[in-house]
Parts: sequence; C-alpha cells; structure tokens
Amino acid sequence: MPAKSMEDLVSLCKRRGFIFQSGELYGGLKGMYDFGPLGVELKNNLKNAWWRSMIYERDDIEGLDSAIIGHNKLFKYSGHSDTFSDPLVDCKECRHRMRADHMKDSTKCDKCGSENITEPREFNMMFKTHIGPVESDESIGYLRPETAQHIFANFKNVVDSTSRQVPFGIAQMGKAFRNEIVARNFIFRVREFEQMELEFFVKPGEDEKWHEYWLEARLNWWEEQGVPKAKIHVLDVPADDLAHYSKRTFDLEYEFPHGTDELEGIANRTDYDLGNHTKAQSEYNITAKVHENLDSTTKMAMRDTENNSWFIPFVIEPSAGVERGMIAVLNEAYTEEDLGEGNSRTVLKFPKHLSPIKVAVVPLKKNHDGIVAKCKETKEMLMKLGIGRIFFENTGNIGKAYRRHDEVGTPLCITVDFDTIEQEGAPVTIRDRDTMEQTTIPYTELKSYIQKYFMK
Repeated sequence: MPAKSMEDLVSLCKRRGFIFQSGELYGGLKGMYDFGPLGVELKNNLKNAWWRSMIYERDDIEGLDSAIIGHNKLFKYSGHSDTFSDPLVDCKECRHRMRADHMKDSTKCDKCGSENITEPREFNMMFKTHIGPVESDESIGYLRPETAQHIFANFKNVVDSTSRQVPFGIAQMGKAFRNEIVARNFIFRVREFEQMELEFFVKPGEDEKWHEYWLEARLNWWEEQGVPKAKIHVLDVPADDLAHYSKRTFDLEYEFPHGTDELEGIANRTDYDLGNHTKAQSEYNITAKVHENLDSTTKMAMRDTENNSWFIPFVIEPSAGVERGMIAVLNEAYTEEDLGEGNSRTVLKFPKHLSPIKVAVVPLKKNHDGIVAKCKETKEMLMKLGIGRIFFENTGNIGKAYRRHDEVGTPLCITVDFDTIEQEGAPVTIRDRDTMEQTTIPYTELKSYIQKYFMK
C-alpha cells in the first residue's frame, strides 16, 4: 500500500533520519537535500544493486568514475552549452518564477493569477565555474549536468585499455548538477542529484534490437527493487517530443505520490554523441546531425572485423536518477497496517537487500551487563557476515524497538534475554518484520540462520 501523499513520506524521512533539507538551520536551501543515517544506507544499497547488476553480473560492461567538473569544449560539442536550457517566465506582480512549458495556463501566473508576465527566455541550467586562479573564457568549466558526456569522452580510453568490441557498455554512477528553475516534489527534481547511467555501444543496424532488450532488462531490475512492472507505464515518446539526439526513447513512468512522472529514460542516441566528439568526422558515415568539431584529438570509431571498415557506434542509454528511485522504493515499501483493538503500525517493507539496517540486536534489559555483553558479541559476529549494517538497539523497551525497526524497514530483530545467557542451549528470539512472527532458535544456529536468510 503506497503512501497516501508525499507529505507522509517527507514526514517519515525526516523523523527517522532518511532525508533532511540542506541548510535547514538557516532556512533551507531549495532544491538541495542531505541524506541522514538511514538515507545514506538506502541510497548506497540502491546504487550497489544497480552496480552489481551492470558490472558484476555481466561480462559486457565496464565501470567508470569520472571528474565532476568538465572541460568547456566537452559541453560545447555535446550541445549542452547552446541547448541545455529551459524557458523561463517571471510574474511582474508577485515575482514568481516559472518554467513556461510547465505553466497551468500560458497566459497567467500559477501563483497569483496575474497576466502581467514576461515573455519566455531561455535559461541555461549548467553551473559554470572557473578552473585555476584567473577567471577568463579559457578557464571556464562546468559542473557536469549528466554523467553521460564523460563516458563518451573516455570511450576510446576504455576500448584501448580493455580491447572491447561492440556490443559493450560503460556504466557510471555519480553526482550531476542542474540549476533547475523550479525545484519541486521533495527529492524528485533537485539541483544536485545522482545518476545511474549506462551507455551501451552497438553496431548501426543493431540498435533497435538492443533498445528493446534494455527496456525489458530495466523493467525486470526495478521489479527486483520492489517496484512492480505493473506499476510502471512504458511511454514510447512521440516523435515531436523526442530530444534532439534521440531516434527513439522509452520513458518508464511511475505513479509517484505527486503524480505520474519519469522514473528512468531509455534512449537510442544513435551515433550523435561519439559523432560529435570524434576527430575526422568526414571519414565516417555519421547519420546524426552533429556539430563540426575541429578540436578533438581522438577518433571515436571502431573497426568492423567482418569487412575491415570503420564505424561510429550507436548508443543505447538507460539513465535513472538515484533520488527518484529512492522515492519509488520508499513509496512501494510504505505500508500502514491495522492491528486491531485500535492499534496500527507503519512498516517499510523493503526488499531485504535494500533495507538500511539488516538486523537489529535488542537486549531485553538495557542495563544488564550480561545481556548487553551478549548483544555486543552478537553484533560483532553478524557484522563479519558482510550483509550490511547490524544495529545495537539499546532502548530498553522491546515494543518500541520493534515499532521503530518496522518503520525504518529492518527485516529482522534479534532479542537477547535472560534465557540466552543462562540456559543451556542458549535460545535466542528472532522477530520477522513483515509477519511479526517470533521464532526461537539455539544461539549456536543464529549465524547460519541469518546468513541463509539474506542469501535467499
């Protein structure tokens, strides 16, 4: 049962330490968020799941971690310097600023209803900076607005160092920055965010087959993260709405608390990107409309071993935002249950590999030296399994501990009591988050039990 509203998620995220407004003590910085103790764990677990699926589980994709600040010519030839912009409109009455293409009525201010608004003007969303001590045209750099361009810039480096042949991909996760006119809907549209992007290089003519392949692969991956295929609408973007570089794009749309919106895009970028950045463009049969490039020092081409000709690969790009993924995962996990007799609970039913805390170890009595020592011993033992964060929950109230860990999505709570430290056979109690069932097993079997549980 997804959350009733975005407010439900925002409240839980702040209360339980998932996400905070950045700079909140000074009134907040709009479009910027900080990830708290549980938020950073959830975020890392989602990214690790993506990285594992792209790099570790496949033999045809390499990883990359590139610089955040990019060369100005990289964004000149990619088209970002000229086209990475949104139409900006200001209300002359209340000074409210809007994106012209998102206005409810193109003639009226969304906030006050005034028709006294400016004409739309293009606003470039890249963050500009200067590299080095002297500010000049030559020192201009940009915070990358996407991770993709650095992948294209490193295409030949990866090919030469790994001897890859198409089809193959380069994957990257990392920060990107867009000076959004209107940041909105919690962490859905922000000015600093993280991306999970794959650029998959294929022969021209094989691009449509691979585009369909990656559509199905990405739907399957989201389902593994707790976002069912049935909840995702695949939009085949109409031709008049396609980005200038795209031959065809699938948008995976999800019903977020604020409404249906894009979760991930899967674009067929053709040979646009490598064609823009390559040296000696005239030597290749580039199909896309590219910028003339006289500055590149590298040929972004590969040799076809079948006919000994050279070609610029086409690119299939599945691109997802980490923060958007987090909202979808949180929303699907969010559950309110009526326990009867006027009691209820809120549970985050994450897939266990995404849970910020994997196991909570809870002492029946927090001030009892023997029980506390056994809890700490148990935590140390389970930490060695490498399954994720093991939490020592020393609040002294079992009921409250269970409710807290329900609400943050901890799959298992282990309770250490007097029997655990006194009885022969040392029984220990394991409570399941989803069913609330409690199982007692010998302490000697605990390590094996936990290990098997998280390997399922």
